[in-house]
Amino acid sequence: MKLGIVGLPNVGKSTLFNSLTKAGAESANYPFCTIDPNVGIVAVPDERLDKLTEMYHSAKTTPAVIEFVDIAGLVKGASKGEGLGNQFLANIREVDAIVHVVRCFEDVDVIHVDGSINPIRDIETINLELIFSDIEVLDRRIAKTQRGARNDKMLAKELDLQQRIKAHLEEGNLAKTFVIEDEDEQAWMNEYNLLTYKPVIFAANVGEEDIADDGASNEYVAKVREYAKEFDAEVFVVCAQIEQELAELEDDEKKMFLEDMGVSTSGLDKLIQASYSLLGLISYLTAGETESRAWTITKGTKAPGAAGKIHSDFERGFIKAEVVSYKDLMECGSMLAAKEKGLVRQEGKEYVVEDGDVILFKFNV
Repeated sequence: MKLGIVGLPNVGKSTLFNSLTKAGAESANYPFCTIDPNVGIVAVPDERLDKLTEMYHSAKTTPAVIEFVDIAGLVKGASKGEGLGNQFLANIREVDAIVHVVRCFEDVDVIHVDGSINPIRDIETINLELIFSDIEVLDRRIAKTQRGARNDKMLAKELDLQQRIKAHLEEGNLAKTFVIEDEDEQAWMNEYNLLTYKPVIFAANVGEEDIADDGASNEYVAKVREYAKEFDAEVFVVCAQIEQELAELEDDEKKMFLEDMGVSTSGLDKLIQASYSLLGLISYLTAGETESRAWTITKGTKAPGAAGKIHSDFERGFIKAEVVSYKDLMECGSMLAAKEKGLVRQEGKEYVVEDGDVILFKFNV
């Protein structure tokens, strides 16, 4: 899974990125301090994997990972060359979802580029820049499609779609509110990789005093939550400053620190939950002496498709899957005991994989 982090300068974007990835991206109290896109890979914490490693005495443990791409803070007029321009938006075209960091805290010592705190205005400023960037992409697509549309019905149909999407964007709308009419249009829309068509998770960055009640008493957070409902977006409340302090601690110290703050979940955990929920993702597990590993798939994936995550040969030569739920396996204490109790199932090509399934695939190529 790949997530792109966007936001205005000085909203806590790079601080959050640093704490999530411990990648040490430069973070300073002035606009445009992040000039190159920063990329960080983060392991998805999963205690099930630790338990399986223990049970199987696995030589290696491989968690699922998330790749974060952090780009320079965008300002109003970026698409027209203000600030650093929007040249960095190309770096997040390939992401699965956008994490939009929104400032929901007052602090006289941290400059706001627009001079005041207004999260909805900030969101709309960024959205406008993303819209302009998408229009540029469509302009190039339209110029290319026009050349062959006269003699090709499908190209003519695609050109009509491109022009309708462009008109929709030019009215200040996001691509995700555009109404798709058929399967062809859906396939083309997916191909365009428009930024305003991507799922969005809002990271409401609050002060330390608002973290214990998950921003319930913060009026800015309430506005972001209301706005997000309209666009089927996820929201999670985070204090980037606290996350940065957490990033320096060992796991047992982190737990104590969070307890002292009256918080049960770290920002990274909240973000992972939000992104899995938004993108409809689950994890299945494989375990053995060599390796215990988590694999991320889309909810609803059938067994052969899940096997293909490991290797295309597994999908091509799929015979069956030996499946036990993680919960059953832990309660039985071993695979042998689970088999004796009849909890290990043989599943075929139509089996839909569930979150937490521990699977051994049988295949023949």
